[in-house]
Amino acid sequence: MPKIKCAWSRKALKNYGNYKWFNYLLLSLFISGQVNAQVAVKPFPQHSIYATGTIKPSHLPQQQLDKQVCTFYDQWKTHYVKPGCNKEQYYIWFEKKGKECVSEGQGYGMMITVLMAGYDKAAKTTFDGLYNYYKAHPAKTSPYLMAWAQGKNCKDLDRSTATDGDMDIAYSLLLAAKQWDNKGSINYLQEALNMIAAIMQHEINPKTYAVLLSDAIEHDSKDYFDMRSSDFMPAHFKAFENVLQNGKWQKTINSNYQLFSLMQNKYSPDAGIISDFIRGINKNPRPAQPNYLESPYDGYYNYNACRVPWRIASDYLLYGDKRAKVMVDKINRWIRETTDGNPDNISAGYTLAGNDIKGRYFEALSFIAPFTVSAMVDKSNQPWLNKLWDYLVAFKLKDYDYYDNSIKMLDMIIVSGNHWKP
Repeated sequence: MPKIKCAWSRKALKNYGNYKWFNYLLLSLFISGQVNAQVAVKPFPQHSIYATGTIKPSHLPQQQLDKQVCTFYDQWKTHYVKPGCNKEQYYIWFEKKGKECVSEGQGYGMMITVLMAGYDKAAKTTFDGLYNYYKAHPAKTSPYLMAWAQGKNCKDLDRSTATDGDMDIAYSLLLAAKQWDNKGSINYLQEALNMIAAIMQHEINPKTYAVLLSDAIEHDSKDYFDMRSSDFMPAHFKAFENVLQNGKWQKTINSNYQLFSLMQNKYSPDAGIISDFIRGINKNPRPAQPNYLESPYDGYYNYNACRVPWRIASDYLLYGDKRAKVMVDKINRWIRETTDGNPDNISAGYTLAGNDIKGRYFEALSFIAPFTVSAMVDKSNQPWLNKLWDYLVAFKLKDYDYYDNSIKMLDMIIVSGNHWKP
């Protein structure tokens, strides 16, 4: 066999050198772009300045607060962020039999991840994977809303929505647009705009501007004028209004503040707490009857309404809305009094009169953490807030489930001063 002679001219060698250099340059730019795409504009910790007069835990240095948040985040992410059934997808593990993921958890996870970017160098990759999972499970009514639950093999249990999950996902996309801009493979801002419009169309009652339970509630449904109290997220709604500026979200904010004020004054004048579900909003707003939808305690301050102090107080922290402070001031006075200033006396559920639900004398982080956020609105709560922080941080992740731990994680970010407006 004759030898193959490879002869290179000086010109060819020079061109080859240029070719190699060009490829190296392209590779360098690609790698640089990948790294830069992960760079957080607002990296954790942010040490945000909340509304005037608000407080943070004062008995520990800021560095220690940040460290405690990061320690719990590492545990939370390791335990709850799971790979989806398809490449480049992640979901938040629901941790209960029959459901692997719910849109509520996906929203929690996306908010947590984007706020922890900077500390977590892989936060954008995780966030995008959580986004990809959400997009792979569209609701029947809109490709921009998420089917509320998936079981084994990532199969949708049905294709209706859970409104709170959609709202948290939309909010997280606004945070992502600010955190990483919109020049990558996902235009976070446009996706947020699409989702916010779909929420208004399918999950907000156009007559009362109360929040519908899901997109499955139609104008002739018996629960068309009912809502889940914890779905009122005024800080989210203000962020939605800021990008859409159509006045509809402002109407939603105003109507729900008015509704909540009525419910506090009429049904819980001493404690100021709200029932899990509110019925008859168009004519005669009232707490739901037992077993209305989920449990005998649907008309009590239970496992949905426990989030209300966090959601309302966030509006005061970020936007200084005095309506929010009036609401949570009443709750703060009651919970400090009924517990005698001892966080260990917080029960897992109350009647609207402010009495413990019988048999609920155990610790639930989903109740404790929101009270910690609400304590931030006034300096008179400083000793109480300091106790709450230590009490909340001391609980171990292994002793609680996805719901308690995820709410704890979100609220620790807020209380440590590391939340920010999108």
